[in-house]
Parts: sequence; C-alpha cells; structure tokens
Amino acid sequence: MRSIRAPFARSRGRRAALAATGLAAALALTATACGPSDDKAGDKPDAGAAQEADKGSDSGAGLPGDIADRLKEHGIDPDKWKDGAWKDWSKDDWLREAKDFVNPVIDGLWKPERMQKAKDPNKTIAAKDAPSDQGATDPEPSPVRAKPEKTPYHDNAAPVGKIFFDSPKGSMVCSGTVVKDPRNPGKSNLVWTAGHCVHAGAEGGWYRNITFVPSYNDLGKSEAALSNAAPQEIAPYGQWWADWVSTSGEWIDQGAASGGAGAPHDYAVMHVKPQEGTKSLEETVGNALDVDFSTPSAQSVSSMGAWGYPAAPPFNGLIMHKCIDKPGRLSLDPATPTMYRIGCTMTGGSSGGGWFRVVGDKTKLVSNTSIGPAQNTWLAGPQLGTGAKQIFDMMSEKYGSQ
Repeated sequence: MRSIRAPFARSRGRRAALAATGLAAALALTATACGPSDDKAGDKPDAGAAQEADKGSDSGAGLPGDIADRLKEHGIDPDKWKDGAWKDWSKDDWLREAKDFVNPVIDGLWKPERMQKAKDPNKTIAAKDAPSDQGATDPEPSPVRAKPEKTPYHDNAAPVGKIFFDSPKGSMVCSGTVVKDPRNPGKSNLVWTAGHCVHAGAEGGWYRNITFVPSYNDLGKSEAALSNAAPQEIAPYGQWWADWVSTSGEWIDQGAASGGAGAPHDYAVMHVKPQEGTKSLEETVGNALDVDFSTPSAQSVSSMGAWGYPAAPPFNGLIMHKCIDKPGRLSLDPATPTMYRIGCTMTGGSSGGGWFRVVGDKTKLVSNTSIGPAQNTWLAGPQLGTGAKQIFDMMSEKYGSQ
C-alpha cells in the first residue's frame, strides 16, 4: 500500500445474514498501496479521467484491432509489445494521459507462479506528513489486528479479489471489489480499486497488464499447498483483464508514490472482460456490491470494514484479511476532502481493497484503501463523493454494456 501509502463472494441467502451481523463481524479493508515507480514520465495530463478506446476485430498480432491501432498511434509495434516490448518503461513509451490507456491481453502472462511472486512496494506516509490536526482530524486510532477471512471466501466475504499489474519495478499487487452496474443489472463487469493501483500519478503513467482475479486462493491454502495446486484453485473464477480504466484527474495530476499527495482522490473503476467465455463478472462470481456515494460523516457510522490481500511482511499476499473499526477523520490539507481512517495492521497489497458499511440489510462499498503509515497501524481511504460518482457513471454509461 501507499504509505501514507498510496474480497470476494457469491450472493447467497447468507449474504443478507452477513450484512446484518455484519460489518461488525466481517468488515475490513486491506491497507497497502500498489507500486508507482520513481521513474518520471510524460507531461502534466489533461483533467480528464477516462481513457478512450473502441473494440475491434482481432489483428494479425493477436491483439484486438483497435488496441493494435492505438499502440501504433503511439509508435509502438503491436507484435513487439506482445513479445515483451511492454517491459520498456522509457518516458516516450509510458502512456500517462487519461485517453491513452491500453491494456492488451497477453495470454499466459499471469501464471500462478508469477502471481505468487508479485510484490507491493509498501509505500507509506511519513509521520511528519500525517498531521495530527488540520481542523478535521480525529486522534490516531489504536491498531486493529487484521484477521484472516473464513474460507471459502466466496461464501464468507464481500466479492473481493487481487489485482495484478506490471510497473517499472516489476510485478505488483493490489486488491479490488466487484461492484454493481446500475445500467446493467445482474451483469456488471466493473471493479472498484485505488487510483494508484492503475496509474503512477504525477510522475508516471498507466500501469500495464492489469488483471483481476476474484476470490484468489478461495480456500486459503498455504504457500506450500499452493505449490502443487491446480490453476483453478488459485483463480477459481478465472482472470479478468481490464479493457477500460478510469481514475480521477486529481490522482493523475497530483498522485505520488509516497506521502499523501492525491490520496483524497485515490480511486478508480475498471471495466473487465474474461479471458474465456461471455458471462459477466457478476454472473460468474454470483455477487456485486452497491457503491455508496453519500459520503456519510465518520461520526455517523458505527463501523467500517476493509478486506484485502496484504502482501508485505508479516503477510505473504496469499490470504484474504479484514479489519473492522469505528472510522475517524483524517485531513491532509484543508483544501482537500477529509478521508476516513480506521485502525488496521494490513500491509501493502491490500491497497485498493474496498471499505464497507451496512446500510439497512445491505453491505455497501463506501471507500477503498489508499494510504497508511510505515508502522502499519491504520489505513485511510477517500470519501466517494461527486467526483467519484461522475467517473463511475461514465464507466457504466459508456462501457458497461460492452
């Protein structure tokens, strides 16, 4: 996770029971941001948030025609890209503006072994950068020990999974949540995560080879057990590659690999597609959560929970964990929105994981893990207000049915 750093279940009758008993028993968020690099790339972006792309027929390069054309527009050879040219993170080839996102599927890239080796840079916020009072900051919460989720995850947890991507520093991990698409009821292909899990911010660009694995390691097997596990045990619902991604203009313009810059706007929505088949993500996993854009005050919420896959020590990224706590407020700057903060010992890898609260008998996503301190004692996530809803609505309207 980002220090001040930058789950998963199918719907069953027990889902209502989980929400009712609750957040109190199962709510938690993973605490680590994913890995922006120190390399600089590109100029300041436009304030837009979504990349533009159109689908096309397969090209000779084995990439969808539109993606091959888009790569060519940037002077990138599609055949070479597929054969490993994506590893070139030079300034000219690291696309950074909202409209420039491309993420062609490379079959077989994310093998189980590669997933297990993916790391989180464990970016954190320094104590001096975490103000004790900006007029709207509550006292630092006591640490809440992250607890392993019950298995199988698809029966006991929110619809959380792991997000894998490549950065200049290597293969990285974050967490994400399947969310409902109001314009495509029951057939959502949308995943909520953190902006820093898809884009490096002010000094970088879009990460590459972004894929989502719902209910990763659903049975919570150990590293030794997974060494001989079948692929379906690691990725029971397959891999879902992001074909469109949108994050906030504030994150693209201000986000940083460490510290709190851009954190109050550190959120993103991914539209994904399966590597095989035509069923939607929501149909495949059997569940998705509503997103709550009402920005409830921290004082009015009795508990929030965070789920995720912490990967930095003492965790290894294989097991889903959760934290539940009464939220407080964290203000990094009087000119930016106040963030939510809870006590939690999750580490890097949990970044992007959803924060949930119970409203009536429903569990709703209300934030996502963005930052935390180097000591891994708490996590903070952005309020999802008007700006977040605009990005979400755009993704639903423009790409949801595709």
